Amino acid sequence: MIRLNECFINARIIRKCMAMIDIEYRYSNRPLGTDQIRRTTVYEMECYIRDIVTEMQSADISVRFDTGFAVTGERNMVYINGRSVPDILDGLKIVIPEEDENNCGCEPRKPIKFERPIQDWKKEYIEDIPDMLMKNAISKIYSEMEANRIL
Repeated sequence: MIRLNECFINARIIRKCMAMIDIEYRYSNRPLGTDQIRRTTVYEMECYIRDIVTEMQSADISVRFDTGFAVTGERNMVYINGRSVPDILDGLKIVIPEEDENNCGCEPRKPIKFERPIQDWKKEYIEDIPDMLMKNAISKIYSEMEANRIL
C-alpha cells in the first residue's frame, strides 16, 4: 500500500525527469567536408543547440538536450521529440518578415544581416539550417505539446 506522501514524491520525481521538449543531435564520425555551411563542426552545432536550450530553460520551458552521439550509416540530424527537423518543417509555410514601413519621413533604415538568406539552405547538412527555421521547428513542437497538455 502506497501512502499519499509517497505518491506525491514519486510524481515530483517523474515530473523532474521528463521534459516537455526533448532535443537530440545525432552525428556521424565522418567530417562534414565543406566550409560553406553555417556551422562547420559537430562542436559548433552542439553549442548552437545548447544555446537555444539554455534560452528556453531561462524562460521556464521544460526542455532537455541529449548531447550529441555518434551513429553509423546515417547522416547528421536533429530530432525534436523523436521527429527530425525536416519532417517537422514539412508542410509549414514559412513567411519571411518584411521590413517595417517608414512612416516618420526620415531616411529608411536597412537591417543588418550577418547570415545567408533563409532560402539558401543546404538540406543535406542539418548544420546549415538557418536559425529561424530551427526555432520554427521547436515552436511547432512546443505548440503541439501545449495543445495536448493536461492541466
